[in-house]
Amino acid sequence: MDYTQYLGRCLLLFFIAIFLDAVGLILFFLGIFAPFSFWDVLVFSGPIIIFLSLFFWIFWYMGNLEVAVDDFLPKTR
Repeated sequence: MDYTQYLGRCLLLFFIAIFLDAVGLILFFLGIFAPFSFWDVLVFSGPIIIFLSLFFWIFWYMGNLEVAVDDFLPKTR
């Protein structure tokens, strides 16, 4: 099965973004529900990691944009 049809051409950026989202959610929920003495570090680092994954989502989206070749050619009168 060809996954690029569904996920686009930048699979590495996609999987990095998914991984960071999952790690961020795990740290966040671990900080909320687990009785650790350092719960605040987990609660604050989880959303920061999720925010950093936003950059990989943006790069993944930009890598999958398709622009026509005519847009790159100089305009003639």
